[in-house]
Amino acid sequence: MTNVEATPYQSKVLSVPESCDLFLGGGRGGGKSHCKALLILRHIEQYKEQARVLYVRKTYKGLADFELVLRSLFGAAYGSGASYNATEHVFRLPYGYVELAQVDSLGAYDKVQGRSFTLIMVDELTQWADPHVIDMLRSNLRGPKEIPLRTVYAGNPGGVGHQWVASRYVLPAKNWRPFNTEAEGLCVHAPSTYLDNPHLDADDYRRQLKAACAGDEDLYRAWTEGDWSVARGAFFAGCLSPDRCATEPWSSIPDGWDTWLAHDFGTASPSATYLMTESPGAEGPDGIFYPRGSIIVVDELATVRPNRPSEGLGWTVPRLSEAICELCQKWKVEPDGTADDAIFARARGFSAATIADEFSQQGVNFSPAGKGTRKTGWQKMRTLLSQSGMPDKPGLYISTLCKYAWNTLPVIPRDPRDIEDLDSDSADHAADAVRYGVIWERRTFFRKTF
Repeated sequence: MTNVEATPYQSKVLSVPESCDLFLGGGRGGGKSHCKALLILRHIEQYKEQARVLYVRKTYKGLADFELVLRSLFGAAYGSGASYNATEHVFRLPYGYVELAQVDSLGAYDKVQGRSFTLIMVDELTQWADPHVIDMLRSNLRGPKEIPLRTVYAGNPGGVGHQWVASRYVLPAKNWRPFNTEAEGLCVHAPSTYLDNPHLDADDYRRQLKAACAGDEDLYRAWTEGDWSVARGAFFAGCLSPDRCATEPWSSIPDGWDTWLAHDFGTASPSATYLMTESPGAEGPDGIFYPRGSIIVVDELATVRPNRPSEGLGWTVPRLSEAICELCQKWKVEPDGTADDAIFARARGFSAATIADEFSQQGVNFSPAGKGTRKTGWQKMRTLLSQSGMPDKPGLYISTLCKYAWNTLPVIPRDPRDIEDLDSDSADHAADAVRYGVIWERRTFFRKTF
């Protein structure tokens, strides 16, 4: 086999004991792709015919990119002894087995379900909104006792899965130090940046990254520094700040403040309902003065599975209506407000009841948000958030009671195809609900003291 030279960063990764899983995090351009290929090559060389490797990406384009890396490396290592079956996405080597698979959903997982691999590698981890499919893949990790079974993950800050990836693989421990994972095994976070790659022209690559960020300084720092402490490049970066926008829980809503509900419906995905109020230009129960027109998101009801921000609880409309009414009774307000226009659609015929009709039958009354373009709504929401804390301009404030909102809003990424929109594949349910409440112009308010 031809000798293949590793960079200092790649050599450090290769020195991590195989009893530890790996997360290759950090910024862009650090040589992670070649490092993953070297890990695969070493595994094949060590365990020969018993080695079975699975490499997973969410998109076929991602597979094609890594296929080229492996073609080059295996060609240098084995010459004509290495071939690739493009139909099956399988490398044929003198020994061992390497398969590339595109898995973007639970349905796509079926193609590998029940099969055994000794090394599983998942790339661009933050492209998955939640870890459900990633966790399922671990059930495929099986092999002889003498082979250390291992998973290797890789990803950059940002993306729809930023929050769960950072909380699972980055924040629990120091870089390069083994830590215990939820799977009760050891893992090492091995970060890199473009400065760790001696094959790059660092100045030129930095200029390319800056141009690609289109003036988004947070995203630029994420790509160059690999900082996971916050969601660099997030859609609300620069306007949503806990210091300015968060309020402590209120004891009640003052008399004379208009109130309404804002709702985004979901069953398999979460539903999010927010109680919102508008200041007439007065102090709130927390003693803070809110300029006239300021909107305060007082409380929330989110039907979301723990640690899975894109997965709902499957509640029916009657169950959800009951919970919404309990929320309103708590605050002594009527269950009235606005919701996504989609719940007013008569999908089963003109005379069929809509989801909004079902809510109304349960005592919860919603009106269409009349949302217009998404971008207009986001711009209004961003403007209000940026004005929070100003003494003479209305702002948008969110109570710390709204845990789902605070868990998701700060990390929602931009749409990679449209910098003025957020990524709709992310956990955007809280954002959508708040947006409906912010843009709803034709409000009819009902206050009630019980």
